[in-house]
Amino acid sequence: MDPVTIELLLNIASGIAFTVGGVFLLIGAFGLVRLPDVWSRLHAAGVVDTVGAELILVGMMFQAGFSQTTLKLALIGLFLFVTSPTATHAVANAAFVAGIRPVRLRRNESGEVIGESSHKEFQP
Repeated sequence: MDPVTIELLLNIASGIAFTVGGVFLLIGAFGLVRLPDVWSRLHAAGVVDTVGAELILVGMMFQAGFSQTTLKLALIGLFLFVTSPTATHAVANAAFVAGIRPVRLRRNESGEVIGESSHKEFQP
């Protein structure tokens, strides 16, 4: 293959990665606005935004070519891949400890009915 064809293929691949990553980020943003409770919003932010950010980094790697910049972008991607789910888990754990339960939850883990207003203290 000639260099022009390879460059065209890299531009197409990076454009696809940018587009799909941007769509994932938009879906995550709409999820943060539209979903009813903390738990579903965490799912939208944690899963969708991690995938969107990774795809955008992949698109940048295609544009950078094989260089030191690509290595740095790969390390940033690895960092995001590890820290984003960890941060989502920490926020979910803090919400659970604070007593926040899903909106339509009828029973918790111990079988007690907690209903819509779950800001009361847990009575064992």
